[in-house]
Amino acid sequence: MTSTVPAPVTRTADGSALQAVLLDMDGTLVDTEGFWWDVEVEIFAGLGHTLDDSWRHVVVGGPMTRSAGFLIEATGADITLAELTVLLNQGFENRINRALPLMPGATRLLAELSAHRIPTALVSASHRRIIDRVLASLGPQHFALTVAGDEVPRTKPHPDPYLFAAAGLGADPARCAVVEDTATGVAAAEAAGCHVVAVPSVAPIAPAPGRTVVTSLEEVDLPFLRGLIAVR
Repeated sequence: MTSTVPAPVTRTADGSALQAVLLDMDGTLVDTEGFWWDVEVEIFAGLGHTLDDSWRHVVVGGPMTRSAGFLIEATGADITLAELTVLLNQGFENRINRALPLMPGATRLLAELSAHRIPTALVSASHRRIIDRVLASLGPQHFALTVAGDEVPRTKPHPDPYLFAAAGLGADPARCAVVEDTATGVAAAEAAGCHVVAVPSVAPIAPAPGRTVVTSLEEVDLPFLRGLIAVR
Protein backbone atom coordinates (compact mmCIF):
# COMPACT_ATOMS: atom_id res chain seq x y z
CA MET A 1 0.00 0.00 0.00
CA THR A 2 1.41 3.37 -0.97
CA SER A 3 0.66 6.78 0.43
CA THR A 4 1.31 8.55 -2.84
CA VAL A 5 -1.18 7.10 -5.34
CA PRO A 6 -4.73 7.82 -4.15
CA ALA A 7 -7.75 6.22 -5.75
CA PRO A 8 -10.19 8.44 -7.67
CA VAL A 9 -12.46 10.46 -5.42
CA THR A 10 -16.20 9.90 -5.60
CA ARG A 11 -18.16 12.83 -4.23
CA THR A 12 -21.17 12.23 -2.05
CA ALA A 13 -24.45 12.68 -3.87
CA ASP A 14 -26.96 13.14 -1.08
CA GLY A 15 -26.48 16.87 -0.51
CA SER A 16 -24.01 16.30 2.32
CA ALA A 17 -20.95 18.51 2.45
CA LEU A 18 -18.85 15.57 3.64
CA GLN A 19 -16.09 14.93 1.09
CA ALA A 20 -13.82 12.43 2.87
CA VAL A 21 -13.28 10.50 6.08
CA LEU A 22 -9.79 10.38 7.60
CA LEU A 23 -9.15 7.73 10.24
CA ASP A 24 -6.42 7.31 12.82
CA MET A 25 -5.16 3.75 13.38
CA ASP A 26 -3.81 2.87 16.86
CA GLY A 27 -6.51 3.14 19.49
CA THR A 28 -9.10 4.20 16.90
CA LEU A 29 -9.45 1.25 14.52
CA VAL A 30 -7.20 -1.27 16.28
CA ASP A 31 -6.93 -1.77 20.04
CA THR A 32 -3.16 -1.34 20.16
CA GLU A 33 -2.37 1.76 22.24
CA GLY A 34 -1.73 -0.56 25.18
CA PHE A 35 0.62 -2.65 23.02
CA TRP A 36 2.96 0.29 22.52
CA TRP A 37 3.15 1.00 26.25
CA ASP A 38 3.72 -2.68 27.08
CA VAL A 39 6.59 -2.81 24.59
CA GLU A 40 8.11 0.37 26.01
CA VAL A 41 7.89 -1.00 29.55
CA GLU A 42 9.49 -4.29 28.47
CA ILE A 43 12.37 -2.65 26.59
CA PHE A 44 13.24 -0.26 29.39
CA ALA A 45 13.01 -3.02 31.97
CA GLY A 46 15.67 -4.81 29.95
CA LEU A 47 17.77 -1.66 30.17
CA GLY A 48 17.34 -1.57 33.94
CA HIS A 49 14.69 1.15 34.15
CA THR A 50 11.09 1.22 35.37
CA LEU A 51 8.68 3.50 33.54
CA ASP A 52 6.34 5.67 35.58
CA ASP A 53 2.75 4.89 34.61
CA SER A 54 1.98 8.63 34.47
CA TRP A 55 4.28 8.88 31.45
CA ARG A 56 1.83 6.81 29.43
CA HIS A 57 -0.32 9.89 28.80
CA VAL A 58 2.77 11.79 27.62
CA VAL A 59 3.85 9.27 24.98
CA VAL A 60 0.46 8.12 23.66
CA GLY A 61 -0.64 9.17 20.20
CA GLY A 62 2.44 11.07 19.13
CA PRO A 63 5.34 10.41 16.79
CA MET A 64 7.75 7.68 17.84
CA THR A 65 10.69 10.08 17.88
CA ARG A 66 8.93 12.25 20.45
CA SER A 67 7.83 9.34 22.63
CA ALA A 68 11.17 7.55 22.45
CA GLY A 69 13.11 10.73 23.05
CA PHE A 70 11.02 11.58 26.09
CA LEU A 71 11.55 8.13 27.62
CA ILE A 72 15.30 8.19 27.02
CA GLU A 73 15.57 11.60 28.67
CA ALA A 74 13.24 10.71 31.54
CA THR A 75 15.06 7.49 32.41
CA GLY A 76 18.61 8.35 31.40
CA ALA A 77 18.79 4.99 29.62
CA ASP A 78 21.97 4.21 27.70
CA ILE A 79 20.42 3.81 24.25
CA THR A 80 20.23 5.99 21.17
CA LEU A 81 17.02 7.19 19.58
CA ALA A 82 17.74 5.15 16.44
CA GLU A 83 18.37 1.97 18.45
CA LEU A 84 15.23 2.42 20.51
CA THR A 85 13.11 3.07 17.41
CA VAL A 86 14.20 -0.26 15.93
CA LEU A 87 13.43 -2.11 19.17
CA LEU A 88 10.00 -0.47 19.49
CA ASN A 89 8.95 -1.37 15.95
CA GLN A 90 10.21 -4.94 16.34
CA GLY A 91 8.48 -5.37 19.69
CA PHE A 92 5.20 -3.99 18.39
CA GLU A 93 5.29 -6.18 15.29
CA ASN A 94 5.86 -9.24 17.46
CA ARG A 95 2.77 -8.39 19.51
CA ILE A 96 0.44 -7.78 16.58
CA ASN A 97 1.68 -10.98 14.96
CA ARG A 98 0.23 -12.80 17.98
CA ALA A 99 -3.03 -10.82 18.13
CA LEU A 100 -4.49 -7.72 16.53
CA PRO A 101 -7.83 -6.83 18.13
CA LEU A 102 -10.00 -4.37 16.25
CA MET A 103 -11.94 -1.72 18.12
CA PRO A 104 -15.69 -2.36 18.44
CA GLY A 105 -17.45 -0.91 15.42
CA ALA A 106 -14.33 -0.66 13.23
CA THR A 107 -15.21 -3.47 10.83
CA ARG A 108 -18.76 -2.22 10.40
CA LEU A 109 -17.72 1.40 9.83
CA LEU A 110 -15.08 0.52 7.23
CA ALA A 111 -17.52 -1.71 5.36
CA GLU A 112 -20.15 1.05 5.39
CA LEU A 113 -17.76 3.69 4.06
CA SER A 114 -16.61 1.33 1.31
CA ALA A 115 -20.16 0.35 0.36
CA HIS A 116 -21.07 4.02 -0.12
CA ARG A 117 -17.79 4.81 -1.90
CA ILE A 118 -16.79 7.47 0.64
CA PRO A 119 -13.16 8.54 0.03
CA THR A 120 -11.33 7.26 3.09
CA ALA A 121 -7.73 7.62 4.28
CA LEU A 122 -5.77 6.01 7.09
CA VAL A 123 -3.62 8.64 8.81
CA SER A 124 -1.22 7.36 11.46
CA ALA A 125 1.88 8.45 13.36
CA SER A 126 3.11 4.84 13.14
CA HIS A 127 5.78 3.97 10.62
CA ARG A 128 5.01 2.48 7.20
CA ARG A 129 6.23 -1.00 8.19
CA ILE A 130 3.65 -1.05 11.00
CA ILE A 131 0.81 0.39 8.91
CA ASP A 132 1.28 -2.19 6.16
CA ARG A 133 1.20 -5.00 8.70
CA VAL A 134 -2.02 -3.69 10.27
CA LEU A 135 -3.62 -3.11 6.86
CA ALA A 136 -3.49 -6.84 6.23
CA SER A 137 -6.07 -7.20 9.02
CA LEU A 138 -8.08 -4.03 8.40
CA GLY A 139 -8.36 -4.61 4.66
CA PRO A 140 -6.33 -2.34 2.36
CA GLN A 141 -9.28 -2.13 -0.03
CA HIS A 142 -11.07 0.13 2.46
CA PHE A 143 -8.56 2.96 1.99
CA ALA A 144 -7.91 5.13 -1.04
CA LEU A 145 -4.84 6.56 0.69
CA THR A 146 -2.64 5.83 3.69
CA VAL A 147 -0.24 8.21 5.41
CA ALA A 148 2.52 7.01 7.74
CA GLY A 149 4.35 9.05 10.35
CA ASP A 150 7.73 8.48 8.71
CA GLU A 151 6.49 9.77 5.34
CA VAL A 152 5.73 13.38 6.22
CA PRO A 153 8.18 16.10 7.33
CA ARG A 154 6.17 16.70 10.50
CA THR A 155 3.71 14.23 11.94
CA LYS A 156 1.03 14.64 14.62
CA PRO A 157 0.40 16.97 16.47
CA HIS A 158 1.29 19.04 13.38
CA PRO A 159 -1.46 19.31 10.75
CA ASP A 160 0.74 18.00 7.90
CA PRO A 161 -0.54 14.38 7.82
CA TYR A 162 -4.18 15.45 7.59
CA LEU A 163 -3.47 18.20 5.08
CA PHE A 164 -1.57 15.65 2.97
CA ALA A 165 -4.43 13.16 3.18
CA ALA A 166 -7.10 15.71 2.28
CA ALA A 167 -5.07 16.97 -0.68
CA GLY A 168 -4.45 13.41 -1.85
CA LEU A 169 -8.18 12.74 -1.85
CA GLY A 170 -8.97 16.04 -3.55
CA ALA A 171 -10.97 17.16 -0.52
CA ASP A 172 -11.32 20.42 1.37
CA PRO A 173 -10.04 19.80 4.95
CA ALA A 174 -13.06 21.72 6.25
CA ARG A 175 -15.28 19.06 4.64
CA CYS A 176 -13.36 16.12 6.04
CA ALA A 177 -14.42 14.17 9.12
CA VAL A 178 -11.53 12.85 11.21
CA VAL A 179 -11.85 10.11 13.82
CA GLU A 180 -9.11 10.19 16.48
CA ASP A 181 -8.52 8.76 19.97
CA THR A 182 -5.81 10.99 21.47
CA ALA A 183 -5.32 14.67 22.20
CA THR A 184 -2.26 14.67 19.95
CA GLY A 185 -4.24 13.38 16.98
CA VAL A 186 -7.14 15.72 17.69
CA ALA A 187 -4.75 18.68 17.75
CA ALA A 188 -3.33 17.66 14.36
CA ALA A 189 -6.75 17.29 12.74
CA GLU A 190 -8.09 20.53 14.17
CA ALA A 191 -4.97 22.43 13.10
CA ALA A 192 -5.66 21.14 9.58
CA GLY A 193 -9.18 22.56 9.75
CA CYS A 194 -11.05 19.25 9.86
CA HIS A 195 -14.11 18.36 11.91
CA VAL A 196 -13.07 15.88 14.58
CA VAL A 197 -14.82 12.97 16.21
CA ALA A 198 -12.86 11.99 19.32
CA VAL A 199 -13.17 8.48 20.70
CA PRO A 200 -10.82 8.68 23.74
CA SER A 201 -8.76 5.55 24.36
CA VAL A 202 -6.25 6.33 27.12
CA ALA A 203 -6.95 9.86 28.37
CA PRO A 204 -10.16 11.93 28.38
CA ILE A 205 -10.79 14.46 25.62
CA ALA A 206 -13.17 17.34 26.26
CA PRO A 207 -15.78 18.50 23.73
CA ALA A 208 -14.99 21.74 21.91
CA PRO A 209 -16.32 23.78 18.97
CA GLY A 210 -15.94 21.69 15.82
CA ARG A 211 -15.23 18.58 17.90
CA THR A 212 -17.61 15.80 18.89
CA VAL A 213 -16.71 13.32 21.63
CA VAL A 214 -18.23 9.83 21.71
CA THR A 215 -17.53 6.86 23.96
CA SER A 216 -17.21 4.21 21.26
CA LEU A 217 -16.79 3.78 17.53
CA GLU A 218 -20.11 1.94 17.71
CA GLU A 219 -21.72 5.39 17.87
CA VAL A 220 -20.14 6.45 14.57
CA ASP A 221 -21.75 5.63 11.22
CA LEU A 222 -22.07 7.37 7.86
CA PRO A 223 -25.26 9.36 8.68
CA PHE A 224 -23.53 10.53 11.88
CA LEU A 225 -20.45 11.68 9.95
CA ARG A 226 -22.51 13.37 7.25
CA GLY A 227 -24.47 15.22 9.89
CA LEU A 228 -21.33 16.82 11.32
CA ILE A 229 -20.69 19.05 8.34
CA ALA A 230 -23.35 21.49 7.24
CA VAL A 231 -24.16 21.93 3.57
CA ARG A 232 -22.69 25.17 2.23
